[in-house]
Amino acid sequence: MVRAADALLLLSFGGPERPEDVMPFLENVTRGRGVPRERLEEVAEHYRHFGGVSPINALNRDIIAAVETELSTAGIDLPVYFGNRNWDPMVEDTVARMAADGVGSALVFPTSAWGGYSGCLQYHEDIARARTAFGAGAPELVKLRQYFDHPLLIEAFADAIRAACDRLPVERRAGARLVFTAHSIPVSADATAGPPADGGRLYSRQVADAARLCAAATGFTDYDLVWQSRSGPPQVPWLEPDIVDHLDDLAAKDVEAVVVCPVGFVSDHLEVIWDLDNEAAQKAAELGMAFARAATPGTDRRFAKLVVELISEYLGEAEPRGLGEVPGYGCTSDGTPCAIGCCTPPRRPTTGK
Repeated sequence: MVRAADALLLLSFGGPERPEDVMPFLENVTRGRGVPRERLEEVAEHYRHFGGVSPINALNRDIIAAVETELSTAGIDLPVYFGNRNWDPMVEDTVARMAADGVGSALVFPTSAWGGYSGCLQYHEDIARARTAFGAGAPELVKLRQYFDHPLLIEAFADAIRAACDRLPVERRAGARLVFTAHSIPVSADATAGPPADGGRLYSRQVADAARLCAAATGFTDYDLVWQSRSGPPQVPWLEPDIVDHLDDLAAKDVEAVVVCPVGFVSDHLEVIWDLDNEAAQKAAELGMAFARAATPGTDRRFAKLVVELISEYLGEAEPRGLGEVPGYGCTSDGTPCAIGCCTPPRRPTTGK
């Protein structure tokens, strides 16, 4: 347990910033999962569509700049470092640089608001791997808690939903359907996320809770929660329905306008701009359906304020705030690791080799 901190580490997924980095990056992401080469090539084309550059690193640098401003405003003297799981700057290299700079302890802010394996435990694994790679004398690192229901996050999403509604044709706004999306995961992984006594399904329940809060904040009494970006083999069940399939269903019900809110994402990752701004928007156009996508909150000043508030909370200078009805397991304000059974790693399919 670390009650003081010398620095903040923003820890994220990572993404390529040059065309030649795309396939090595995807190989890092899928290592050990038995993903066929043809599937990697398919995903690589999404990146090449945007010049082989993922927006995620630039977006994270913008978040860091905003957090540095908010830290200064709050009178908190913490340098901010940046590390990734899958591409440069790799978290192992960042931790080594932190140690060289004399950082003895740091708080870690993950760019995932959720519980479950990929949303929480995998970040703990990143931290442990980076510290092990450095060896004796590695900085102490404590991951900040899950924040899917933080009031500042909900407020930012709510304002983005309102702005998206305003972009619809005036004559179609009254009948617009609000649809929330989040990254799909295997059904089996979702079922085991969360202590068994709590019924599991921690990730999907947290997403549903966040969607409920955002809808209530914008006056929507009825809405849909769907999924996007599945990447597994077709024989493995993932959370459904997919956003594109759902648009077909809405069209069959004579829905003429839709507002899509990517509540499961904090920034406009490649999955957001490909799956929603390209595939979903194109499907809506084919169906004659007006389409508007709500912005993610990463560029909103309130997101940087949220980061600083979580830091102040951990340091005992602010009370925890959350609006949800679903527990937020994972790290607590005293640095306690995940609850038992919170973030069970998914079983990887065997390849027979």
